Amino acid sequence: MLPTSAKQSKIDTSAGMAATPSTSNSTVATAKPSSNPHSVLVHSKQRGNPILKSIQNVPLEYRDDIVPDYVVGRTSCVLYLSLKYHNLNPDYICQRLKTLGKMYDLRVLLVQVDTPEPHNALKSLTRISLLADLTMMLAWNHEEAGKIIETYKQFEKRPPDLIMERVESNPHQKLVTALTNIKPVNKTDAVTLLQTFGNLGNIITASEERLSQVIGLGPRKAKKLHKTLQEPFLSK
Repeated sequence: MLPTSAKQSKIDTSAGMAATPSTSNSTVATAKPSSNPHSVLVHSKQRGNPILKSIQNVPLEYRDDIVPDYVVGRTSCVLYLSLKYHNLNPDYICQRLKTLGKMYDLRVLLVQVDTPEPHNALKSLTRISLLADLTMMLAWNHEEAGKIIETYKQFEKRPPDLIMERVESNPHQKLVTALTNIKPVNKTDAVTLLQTFGNLGNIITASEERLSQVIGLGPRKAKKLHKTLQEPFLSK
């Protein structure tokens, strides 16, 4: 694991975790498949990492024949990095990436923010992530870090539309969404307007004074709403 303790001997021991590749950098990972397809593969040198205590909904399988710290799918892996450790050993992550090579399609750099001033380090890691085709995820404690790994595994075979924006099919909801696109009208304002006027046509033909009388709307929002609704949709 990447320790956060003050004992330098432990830090030095952990610095080379999973650093010896089991396969060439130019090839795809060849680790044996898990005995349980629902398991997160954990490199043995991560044993004892506090974040593992938060991974409770998927089983863990410790392995010596994987290069990354965690394998969360057939083509997905996670490298774990403590910012405190990164500040002490800034070259460590580059060495790990060199070892990882081109393995895995989705490569996540899971960074635990455990320093009071993380901005400079995060800026550097963001640049590294962009150059190395990494997806950087931030966690502010052990629990968040463990849950991120767990979630990647749980969603391994979920369809992509599960997290895609859902298009409203209900006409009323479509009108609410359309009205909230007019700043500073919020969802509550939009619902109140439709309840008050009954339909969009009545809202469009209402005067600015009448709009300002709607509960919660007020003169400022009414003026903006009226102006927007009276503007031509196509400008010459």
